[in-house]
Amino acid sequence: MENGVSSFNQFIHELSVDSDSSSVDYASAEDEPDEIYRSTPSSPLSDGSGTCRTSAHINHDPHWTNWVAYIFSWILLPARFLLRIPFLLFRLLSSQESKASLDTGSPRPRTFHPFRKVHSSKDHVVQRTIDRRRGVIEDLHLAIEIFIEAIFDMFHKAAYFVFSPFAAFRIFGKWFSSPSAGDKDIDYNVSNASVPTATLGANDPSPRERNLTLHHTLNTDARTCRDVITELGYPYEAIHVITSDGYVILLERLPRRDARKAVFLQHGILDSSMGWVSNGVVGSPAFAAFDQGYDVFLGNFRGLVSREHVDKNISLRQYWRFSINEHGTEDIPAMIEKIHEVKTAELKLSHPNEETTDEQPYKLCAISHSMGGAAMLMYVIIRRIEEKPHRLSRLVLLSPAGFHDETSFLFTVAHYICLLLAPILALFVPALYIPTRFFRMLFNKLVRDFHNYPAVGGLVQTILSYGFGGDSSNWVGVLGLPHYNMNDMPGLSFRVIHHLAQIKRTKKFRMYDFGSKAVNMEVYGSPEPIDLGEYYSLIDIPVDLVAGKKDQIITSSMVKKHYRLMKDSGVDVSYNEFEYGHLDFTFAHHEELLAFVMSRLLLVEPDLKRQSSPKEALKLKKTGQARSGVSSD
Repeated sequence: MENGVSSFNQFIHELSVDSDSSSVDYASAEDEPDEIYRSTPSSPLSDGSGTCRTSAHINHDPHWTNWVAYIFSWILLPARFLLRIPFLLFRLLSSQESKASLDTGSPRPRTFHPFRKVHSSKDHVVQRTIDRRRGVIEDLHLAIEIFIEAIFDMFHKAAYFVFSPFAAFRIFGKWFSSPSAGDKDIDYNVSNASVPTATLGANDPSPRERNLTLHHTLNTDARTCRDVITELGYPYEAIHVITSDGYVILLERLPRRDARKAVFLQHGILDSSMGWVSNGVVGSPAFAAFDQGYDVFLGNFRGLVSREHVDKNISLRQYWRFSINEHGTEDIPAMIEKIHEVKTAELKLSHPNEETTDEQPYKLCAISHSMGGAAMLMYVIIRRIEEKPHRLSRLVLLSPAGFHDETSFLFTVAHYICLLLAPILALFVPALYIPTRFFRMLFNKLVRDFHNYPAVGGLVQTILSYGFGGDSSNWVGVLGLPHYNMNDMPGLSFRVIHHLAQIKRTKKFRMYDFGSKAVNMEVYGSPEPIDLGEYYSLIDIPVDLVAGKKDQIITSSMVKKHYRLMKDSGVDVSYNEFEYGHLDFTFAHHEELLAFVMSRLLLVEPDLKRQSSPKEALKLKKTGQARSGVSSD
């Protein structure tokens, strides 16, 4: 004892403090409450809450270890019984010993502690020391350690019973004579209970109930775009939009309700709105635009494994029957019309005395990446063909899809296989996605292994980079983003793949070819799909094209093809290149890119000229006459 603190407690405190600096890089948003408890000074409240959290770990970890042991015993079927039988035996012996100790009521300290309590305390120290998510390799390592300790604990119990036969007879006597011998273990149901917690610094420091969720138990990251935005202190609003063909898509927003300038950000293939906020406050386009006074809207395409649709009984094959056509002619129009409806109503409320002849009292710019850029171009052209307003003032397209003459060998082979076997593949593979929560959880944990073990992560990075033609994007970092989690993730429709293969074969930016002249005639009014490149002259707003010199998925030459066609068609278009890979435009922190994008948006200023009321017009007229009289004098 030194200053009233035992040497063991002082050692544990120093161990947790020393480890904080080494585990900062691995901390996630789910671990923030633990960081609060570690970084605040000691107080009676913190001591009480720490005790409560310790008890939560002690009661909760056995359930987690049993669950992990069960999963890995199921995966490793030959070792299933070897992993399960020792746990059942030591649980039975532990429960009987604990009952015996409670019945005797002896003040003598027990010479043998149950495995459950000792191991839970150890796990608590490990959890405090290594505060990060675990991967499959670490879970397997943990399961093996639990198995080995369970075996040795059985030998310890056997030795205890051999050298203390009277205690053994007393325990077995209680076992057979007690009427409550079949009761459940005390800790069996504790893991399903709510854990009382207290937050330091709150106005009301009384304990609150915190429900234990499944993704916390499985040690995975299941944050959503909403979680990221609100954790960083920004406002958030979710708007559910229903397309004309019944798909329910999520339009997310960082609202500035009185702003007359808005920006719409649309992601690309196998991505979501998470890409625009994943770099945090400093490096994310969504936060940069909001800080500059924009009302920010984040679009999401259809195509999640949750299959959101007004028809709750929609079949798998029917849900995934969409191509890039539906993204450009259904999803984007529905979201932009919803933005127009919301912004118009809000501005009328915030400026009730203003009268305007302008149908759109705000300016809306769009930033799109990859397939989102192709869909946005399709949207503008089709709306112009249909003589409907597209409501956009400027387009900023980051490595837009549309032309794919130059692709890697792997992509080329995949495209031709898709074209040759399209009728067969469409029947058996409606989409590419991870179907079950278990395999999505396994994928999430494997990605953690890529991050935790540099050699494994480097190997995966090299394979993916060369597989995609040498693209230099941070593939391992992108795979670890929260929107690839066990609850939901984006999928890829087979028709989207088929559409991209058709574009590569024809070397034209065309709409989807249904393979039948009759169907094409019904949809497009011609036997061939619409060649969008031939209608670039209809684009009536400025367009900024941005390409990546290290982008091997959509090369800079393909973006230049967009530029040449637009330039020849008289479009107000600009072209710029950066030293980026394909995914760096959204998932990497580049201040020069953010500065360029914001400079493009700032070129569009809201029209502040408004038609005034008759009384205000008369007042302005008199003021103007008075000023003219003064100037003439």
